[in-house]
Amino acid sequence: MPLKIFLIVLLFLLSLIANAQNETPKDSVSNKLNEVVINQNKKTFTNTNGTIKVDVANSIFSSIPNAVELLAKLPTVQVSVDRETITVVGKGNPLIYIDNQKVGLNDLNTLAVVDIKTIEIIQNPSSKYEAEGRSVILITRKFSKKDSFRAEISEVASFKKNYNNYLGFNSSFKKNKLELKANFNYNRLNPWESHSIDYQIPSAEIASKYDVTADTKRKQYVFGGGLFYKINEDDYFSVNVSGKLQSDTFPINTITDNKNKDVINNVVTYSDNSGRKNFVNSFLNYQKKIKSIDAQVFTGLQYSNFDQTSLSNVQDNFNNTEFELTQNRDQRFKVNVFSGRIDVEKKFKNEMKLEAGGLYSSANSKSDIDIFYYQNNKDEISHYDFSEQNLAGYSQLSGKIKKVDFSVGFRVENTNVDGKFKSDLEPLVDKNYTKFFPKAQFIFPIDSIKSISVNYAKSISRPNYSSLSQGATYINPYFLYARNIFLDPTIIDEISTTFQYHDKSVRFSYSKAKNPVYSSFSFDDQNNIMTFKDINYDKSSAFTVDFTLPFTYKFWTTTNSLIFILERIEDHTAQFRTSKPYSYFSSNNEFKLPKEYALVLNFWGLTKQYTGVFETSSRFVVDLAASKTFLKKWKCTLSWNNVFKNNIQSEQFTINNVTSKARYVVDNHEVSIAIRYSFGKIGTTEFKEKNIDENENRIR
Repeated sequence: MPLKIFLIVLLFLLSLIANAQNETPKDSVSNKLNEVVINQNKKTFTNTNGTIKVDVANSIFSSIPNAVELLAKLPTVQVSVDRETITVVGKGNPLIYIDNQKVGLNDLNTLAVVDIKTIEIIQNPSSKYEAEGRSVILITRKFSKKDSFRAEISEVASFKKNYNNYLGFNSSFKKNKLELKANFNYNRLNPWESHSIDYQIPSAEIASKYDVTADTKRKQYVFGGGLFYKINEDDYFSVNVSGKLQSDTFPINTITDNKNKDVINNVVTYSDNSGRKNFVNSFLNYQKKIKSIDAQVFTGLQYSNFDQTSLSNVQDNFNNTEFELTQNRDQRFKVNVFSGRIDVEKKFKNEMKLEAGGLYSSANSKSDIDIFYYQNNKDEISHYDFSEQNLAGYSQLSGKIKKVDFSVGFRVENTNVDGKFKSDLEPLVDKNYTKFFPKAQFIFPIDSIKSISVNYAKSISRPNYSSLSQGATYINPYFLYARNIFLDPTIIDEISTTFQYHDKSVRFSYSKAKNPVYSSFSFDDQNNIMTFKDINYDKSSAFTVDFTLPFTYKFWTTTNSLIFILERIEDHTAQFRTSKPYSYFSSNNEFKLPKEYALVLNFWGLTKQYTGVFETSSRFVVDLAASKTFLKKWKCTLSWNNVFKNNIQSEQFTINNVTSKARYVVDNHEVSIAIRYSFGKIGTTEFKEKNIDENENRIR
């Protein structure tokens, strides 16, 4: 802890010193408030009103094997242990865009990192980014108007607990008005994971603890291809298809000590598991400028499919006797999502811009479970169907009145949800609701180098589609992980203000949420089974103070983030422990050395978190990387991630009279070497994509 405090103080002092190196322009409110460039060297990180922009193409980040791992390296961005969830510290789950198209984690896994130009972490998104999400991660791909051909072959050898290999090919071709793109990756991965939960139910005199480990053998085929045709300077047509085909085999071993009153059992559980996750996404876009009214119209269609199968054969050994077959579990989940949208944008001569549009989306999923119990030779079969239709319209007006920049807008959404087991006559879930989501931002310039902005937004966070299906994972005879078909969306209100000075900023925000989603336990005393699943809590609130301090000095570029958070999570079924402030800090440092060498030192940490219901352990992670470019076509990068092996997370809470302590071991201590070879007439691309499906990040 003293080391962490010393590093935080040191970074702040360095930021103040670096600011003294900058030439301060004369105060003049007539100057446009753009981000301040500290010197002529192109910086990896820039900051404007709390929005951090990362230059990926010209930094060592371009050598990271996939986009999800890249995001995990960025300030304030956190990726979950299972690599299935992305959060921004203090902001929850962000919306993710590639160019102007909303995407999810599956799409990120199909994106070639070498195709990325920049990434922006937007803290105050406008209404055009929909109602879902309090922050936006905007990924912009490379573009150019020149004819070119480019191809790159990459190989990454990764040494974690097990060996992992990434092999990739990426190419683009542009001739006149036509542009073609293609990428293919073959990955052989061997992830390892381990966790344990120790829980007690005093009222039932039950105490239980399990330790589980899993070694996975995974094959991934990632592909993508697209066509872009530029009709003229304003109009274009594009079509794109991308996908990821994944197969897994993963034996799971669990050791359980269970005490129920005076009965003590030691159980060893072994399960043979195999599964597949296939995802395909396609879209068609058309943009047209109507010159008679000087307006731009965009229309698009998008179709996505996610198909998952999980097969498990489980056997248990009680008290060192012998293994006996317990269950054979066959679980299948499939979701299809179709959406179409139209957007109209009209600019006026007085610096005003009016945007309006609408969207319709339809999602249909099926989850089927077939469980065979060896003990009584019985089958348990169930089929659950889910459908959701969403109709939305929005309008936004932005511009400048005197010296004040503003953006005000709103969005109205109607959602119709139906969920039903095939064996039931009536639907189990039947919802139809309409929500109104206003957003507003005002930026007041103080002078040419200082400004204050004020923001308000109401947003919604919806569970992903697989969370709204049936399904469960068998851990041991007493414990299941389950999904929850009754989850409701979370509604969030947030107000914030940001003070910007040069390229440094401080942001104050307060948010409150209704029906936030967190973990819970429920105990079936008839069958002696504990179920762990997500539920809607009553409410939560948070107050944050966010400092963003980038600077550049000669060959050193750094961006430092320091966030103080006071969070309060409450539910009538949970024990309220205490709510105390905690902090997040990160520092991204790049040193550009002679002869095309580059060195990167990144570190981040979280102090111990007391958030009302939950108590979570502190973390501190340090990453190192060095890269060298040879002959302008070969780039080699050596990385050492989580240098000090700080890979244990712990959490404890009490809910429904169940007290638990969980421990997760993260497989993120890694040494990797990446080699990339580029050839052809090197040029970037002019691909344009547009947001079609606003629920795509839920397809998993």
